[in-house]
Amino acid sequence: MKQRKSSPIEILVTIDQNYLKPLEVMMYSVRLNNLDQDFRVWLIHDNIDDSALAGLEKFCEQINVKLETVAMNQNIIFPDSLLNLHDYPKEMYFRLLSGQVLPDNLHRVIYLDPDILVINSIKPLWDLDLQNKMFAASVHEGLTDIMSSINNIRLGTTTGYFNSGIMLMDLDQMRQKVNIEDITKAIEEHHDSLILPDQDILNYLYGEDILKIPETRWNYDARAYSVYLTRSTGEYNTEWVMENTSILHFCGKPKPWQKEKHSRFKALYLNYQQMTNRVLKQIN
Repeated sequence: MKQRKSSPIEILVTIDQNYLKPLEVMMYSVRLNNLDQDFRVWLIHDNIDDSALAGLEKFCEQINVKLETVAMNQNIIFPDSLLNLHDYPKEMYFRLLSGQVLPDNLHRVIYLDPDILVINSIKPLWDLDLQNKMFAASVHEGLTDIMSSINNIRLGTTTGYFNSGIMLMDLDQMRQKVNIEDITKAIEEHHDSLILPDQDILNYLYGEDILKIPETRWNYDARAYSVYLTRSTGEYNTEWVMENTSILHFCGKPKPWQKEKHSRFKALYLNYQQMTNRVLKQIN
């Protein structure tokens, strides 16, 4: 094993208690495929109970990942207009507001949704030159990227429609540019046109400040294997994915840990889930 560098890769997650198990699988996949790296995971949450957090901390210790928890309800008061939107949990906004609650000496962080697998190194993403942008994210283009055009009309934007599930974030810029007042105002003004509120707001307010990164490497939509294969004229087959893709994103529903549907990458996910459960059995 290579000697690890002293400075860890900083990971941000923002979940409620229902996503603790997928989070453990995601974190195990990060560790297993980045053995030469140190990691510190920042969990921003609202009301995850102490016993659940203690269990997560034990798991992180077992896989040699440092865990820091931040209770958002002790830091920011959310207005009713934001909380009452479409029954979406307020945790989805924590990533955008993370610059206000994470330590000032933390300058960048990789945000990861819990419904992902990391299957190769994420160090190149951590080291990425943001080119003075505030975020780096991917666009799920499909065969024709028609959805970006539809979303541009819906939101009045001109950039691609960025997926907010995996992002490299410049916290210094976020502390200067992102605030809850702008987010709340945008939600109140565009309430009826929002479909995925946090992602819509990211694109509406900050789309011009996002560096586009390749989806096939950093935010591979696990539902879209045939689309990627067709778009690449057969190059992006399963072997290509396993060698070149760093992050598989299980967007939409059902999720791979649910029984309703079988997909190309479900068996891979269940394998990581099984390995994670073995670790959990060792500490319980």
